[in-house]
Amino acid sequence: MKSRSLGTGSRAWREWVLLSVLATTGVTMFGCASNSAPPDQPITASDEPDTRRRARIRLELATGYFEQGKDEVALDEVKQAIAIDPSLAEAFNLRGLVAMRMNEPRLAEDSFRRALAINPRDGDAWHNQGWLLCQTRRFDEAQRSFDGALAQAQYRDRAKTMMSQGVCQLRAGQRDAAERAFLRSYEIDPASPITAYNLSQILYQKGDMERARVYLRRLNAGEFANAESLWLGLRVERRLGDQESVSILSSQLRRHFGSSRETGLLEQGRFND
Repeated sequence: MKSRSLGTGSRAWREWVLLSVLATTGVTMFGCASNSAPPDQPITASDEPDTRRRARIRLELATGYFEQGKDEVALDEVKQAIAIDPSLAEAFNLRGLVAMRMNEPRLAEDSFRRALAINPRDGDAWHNQGWLLCQTRRFDEAQRSFDGALAQAQYRDRAKTMMSQGVCQLRAGQRDAAERAFLRSYEIDPASPITAYNLSQILYQKGDMERARVYLRRLNAGEFANAESLWLGLRVERRLGDQESVSILSSQLRRHFGSSRETGLLEQGRFND
């Protein structure tokens, strides 16, 4: 049976991928304000230099366009942010994300490298660089970048990075390492369908049906169930001899994903494909 590292068969999962695999830019109006305020007073907008404030306004516009899928407009805005303030690390990080989506890997790599040169503690930039390197099959470098993100004490999206690390390790054929990464990710974020699906598939391939069942039942009971997860759940229940669950999952698959490849395999009885 051919291993698949990332299930994205439904719109819901594609949206989850966009939200969870690519880090946000972390844009905040006063996140990197200068330290010109007296030490006994909080930093406010008045303490931020005019150039930084103008650059952030451009960056916020670029972020909005990026979230709307208007990549060319986003790139124009982020270029203006960088022209105003070339020391704004978040602008280079966003430029890298836009470039990735525009299939410009060289610009993306340069952008993440420059973001990290400005701020080596930027966990988002480390993560995004790792994902880019994974896409270009530079797996060892990708793992070092993911480790760079996880090494940052203030980095909040650890589950996302561990999930991405697991996906990348699967692509590199490192199944045991991927299982460990997905387990760590699941401990932090058990709601991730990508983590649950890939972890279940690894366990299925290892013959550990009882554990695979635990993750799949939770996944298939929620909004992110899709043809791939239902099909895998159906095969797990079949191996465990639970015909009632097989029947329920078969009905769900036919009803919600009748034209899918997985439904076709079900109708043909090709449970090992």
